[in-house]
Amino acid sequence: MKRSACLFAGSLALMVGAEGALAHEDHCSAIAKSVTEAGFADRVTVSCDEIHAVITSDTYPDHDKMTGIIGTNEQVPVPGTYAAPIILAPTRSETPLTRDAALGVAVNGVPIYDYTGGGEMSQADLTHHQARHDTVQTGQLDLCGGHAGRGDDYHYHAKPTCMIAQMANAGDEAIIGWGFDGFPIYGDNNPDGTPIAAGDLDLCNGQPDAVFGYRYHTSDEAPYIVQCLMGVVPDFDRLPRVPPLSMAQGGGAAPGRPPRGGVEALTFRETAEGGRSMDYTYQGERYFIRYTPTDTAGCYLFETRTVTNDGEVTRSELCR
Repeated sequence: MKRSACLFAGSLALMVGAEGALAHEDHCSAIAKSVTEAGFADRVTVSCDEIHAVITSDTYPDHDKMTGIIGTNEQVPVPGTYAAPIILAPTRSETPLTRDAALGVAVNGVPIYDYTGGGEMSQADLTHHQARHDTVQTGQLDLCGGHAGRGDDYHYHAKPTCMIAQMANAGDEAIIGWGFDGFPIYGDNNPDGTPIAAGDLDLCNGQPDAVFGYRYHTSDEAPYIVQCLMGVVPDFDRLPRVPPLSMAQGGGAAPGRPPRGGVEALTFRETAEGGRSMDYTYQGERYFIRYTPTDTAGCYLFETRTVTNDGEVTRSELCR
């Protein structure tokens, strides 16, 4: 399909249809506006076709990452192109949608997951707190509400506090992200600044909205962010997933295993040349994952000493 760019600066008068939802072009413009006014247009692109607005980024935010994690899965953030399709004609559904991958994307291009780290939630799981899989309570997230997943991709499981602090338009009126179903995500309060009353948010952490028909919110208590999608997504099974890194010589990289009881003093550093390192201590021993870009685009030379590999130092080239 032919794509038309919707990037622009400045304000937009949003046109609301009879059913309380934006027209196609206005929804495209609202999504582009949310990225531009937040100040991320230099890192994120938005384009629209007849069905979707596609938010494209490298999923690698320009804020602190990984620092403060205790329940590490010994995975690290590696940049990679990610194209997030947002429905331009959102409609509500009677059945919440869940998946063991992203449910939406933040305005800085970073994917947004539900709060759990234990796979896809069932419909029954939505009705009670999954304490054992709560990424906040089990120390799996950094100080910014995110971490690296099985695909060595950075994503959020809770309110993206560091991103919000960077936003040029930070405030209750600012949209901080979008669900794949086309509905926007706001912060802890209503867009007009009023607090959200107890019981106003539904299973998916959302409520009706006069402009978009529906909206999601972050919250201090679980589920912290979008828990499920309340809109129709016809191509739900084809939404993007980030696969694990692959070995340069073929085959996939093995997943990390969370060290029992967690680690100490985990820090993540970057160099001006693109090198990265994650260092931490476990039961008095020092471990690390270090990786630098190679001459092959999307590939990195890894040197690791992890608990997963029983402390053995390994070297390999891994690629997107």
